[in-house]
Amino acid sequence: QVQLVESGGGLVQPGGSLRLSCVASGFTFSLYNMNWYRQAPGKERELVAAISSFGSTTYIKDSVQGRFIISRDNTKNTMYLQMNSLKPEDTAVYYCKAPSFRSWGQGTQVTVSS
Repeated sequence: QVQLVESGGGLVQPGGSLRLSCVASGFTFSLYNMNWYRQAPGKERELVAAISSFGSTTYIKDSVQGRFIISRDNTKNTMYLQMNSLKPEDTAVYYCKAPSFRSWGQGTQVTVSS
């Protein structure tokens, strides 16, 4: 069974930082591309970052370019999203996803507010 567990969300002030983690199990993590999505209330889930299986290629959504960094540690079956200079519009539930599988993680809430 594919399982993805996100953590690291919380409440931060504008300009603050968070590091999200996604721990994967049930598949050979190192062979698969991985994505981060987010969804704000009343809005569609959107792709914010992606990373290739060995981490050599990354994609970052334009609106978070220069602020977010995606990475992975295949020895720990873990993907990360380092989020810096957070803005209120980054507030959302952040989800982990392997495009090759149907399963989503449970999500972790990120709230950016003063």
